[in-house]
Amino acid sequence: MTRINDENEFYSDIYITPDKLVFVPDKRTESGLKQIEPEDFDTFYDLLERSFKGKSSYSVVYEGYFFRVERTMSMYGVMFCMRKMPKRVPDLKSLGYPPALIQYLSGLGHASGLILLGGATGSGKTTTISSLLREFLIRNGGFAYTIEDPFEMPLDGEYKAVNGSIGCCKQTQPINDDWGASLRSALRSRPRYIMVGEIRTPATASQCLRAATSGHLVLSTIHANNVADAIDAIVKHASAAGEMSEELAFDLLSRGILGVIHQQLVGTAQKRPVVQFLFANPITTMGDQARNIIKTGKINLSTTIEMQMTRMAQGRPLFDNVDATK
Repeated sequence: MTRINDENEFYSDIYITPDKLVFVPDKRTESGLKQIEPEDFDTFYDLLERSFKGKSSYSVVYEGYFFRVERTMSMYGVMFCMRKMPKRVPDLKSLGYPPALIQYLSGLGHASGLILLGGATGSGKTTTISSLLREFLIRNGGFAYTIEDPFEMPLDGEYKAVNGSIGCCKQTQPINDDWGASLRSALRSRPRYIMVGEIRTPATASQCLRAATSGHLVLSTIHANNVADAIDAIVKHASAAGEMSEELAFDLLSRGILGVIHQQLVGTAQKRPVVQFLFANPITTMGDQARNIIKTGKINLSTTIEMQMTRMAQGRPLFDNVDATK
């Protein structure tokens, strides 16, 4: 017999059918499943039901692990689909990113602007931005404020920074499901870092763009198929409610963007990230090709993306005469 949190066999995804059968990835194929019979199933299932407060998406903590839960009504009854998160926020170096990319990202903790992670569902976006936020807190200290629904990674708490300072992170949920109002509230708390779990409403997108141009370092995720798609998606979200034009959204993004990363996970038993990225010069007073292109609204970025990825792979700085990680 096994347990839900079997330390010898970690399952990131768990499915419970209406007839209370439990399925997990079989780790032999890309998307195949296998059935397990956890000895602590009744205890875990009871927690899932007791934690349901009317919203289909919520989180629970079981034996030290966070579970992001989707409770849905299927043809034959209630079904649960869960993503089990790591017990601790992974070190950025453990995610499988190229060392040069890790070094560059780690150095952005002193900058301000928006770092946007794009990708499909289950591509590890939240894990990556959580690990990056943890890296900033450990390196630089400072106050971090997250807005998430549901909570996913255990970020809340105090951090002893290597520079002798202290970092503090507070994880919050949106107020009355109003992401825009919650983000405005976060700004009044004067955080150094703001992490928004996912951009999925016009108010969230527009407030993220404004926060990115007001001296904060903002991290968020968005569903996208590539870097250009992520840029287009945040602009479309920001202008969808009519309070902000696409022209203004492109202008704010061009001034506030620090970097856009698209991530997908490949492999079966051991998944690894495949990334595409575009960065803007963190020294905003200097000329920058990416910012200029984004401002026009014509997202012809493939040449710039290829050039940056080549330069990083060759160990060359992304921006001439600028050490962007300082």
